[in-house]
Amino acid sequence: MRLERDGALAVVSLDRPDKRNAQTPATWRALSAIGAGLLADPEVRVVVLRGEGASFSAGLDRGMFGAGVDGEPGLVGLAALDDAELDVVIDGFQQAFAWWRDDRIVSIAAVQGHAVGAGFQLALGCDLRVLADDAQLSMKETTLGLVPDLGGTKPLVELVGYSRALEICATGRWVGAQEAAAIGLASLVVPSGELDAATRDLAAALLAAPAAAVRATKGLLRGAGGRSYDEQRAAERATQAGRLRDLAKGI
Repeated sequence: MRLERDGALAVVSLDRPDKRNAQTPATWRALSAIGAGLLADPEVRVVVLRGEGASFSAGLDRGMFGAGVDGEPGLVGLAALDDAELDVVIDGFQQAFAWWRDDRIVSIAAVQGHAVGAGFQLALGCDLRVLADDAQLSMKETTLGLVPDLGGTKPLVELVGYSRALEICATGRWVGAQEAAAIGLASLVVPSGELDAATRDLAAALLAAPAAAVRATKGLLRGAGGRSYDEQRAAERATQAGRLRDLAKGI
């Protein structure tokens, strides 16, 4: 895992290119720690998530399907835990995927090559996704006898709807970059050689708007799905009142 800072922009890189950025619990602990540090820094406004090498992330490290990796218990070891213990463990894993949605930042996943299972869910955890034209997404968990459990099901349904989300998960099929753009999974598709530059351009555009207004807008939009139309109008009024008062202080 690598973290780079450029003022209000932070770039988090998955850095196991020899393993196609396959993930382990150690990956998730590192991501959670990075997230805690970035969210505690009021200067950070945009966080980019990317992967080194040919693939964004090939998903769960295959060693986890056996005895485990680097002292981490594999799936059999996890299955031996009682319900309460297993719930705590999986909740800990999920924290690595949840913080990208926090209203204090806007998160962008820059996805090339494969984003499989946990890799797909990590991209779904971000607010925006920029895909290289060679990107291939797949939710393989169900075809392996599992379910997606790293926070990806809610954003997937929000983006593409229940029926398509079910079809994508239950079949485990590949979703190419152009289809991803057509069904709302991708904010932008660019040639693979332009992925980093296009992501930087998007980050710069986000940073050009006033920070407080972006954060307030993100909060409004994220909460919209759980509100009625009248409740959303009320939320808009209350949020705008706060923005007007803050702006008036500078006049």
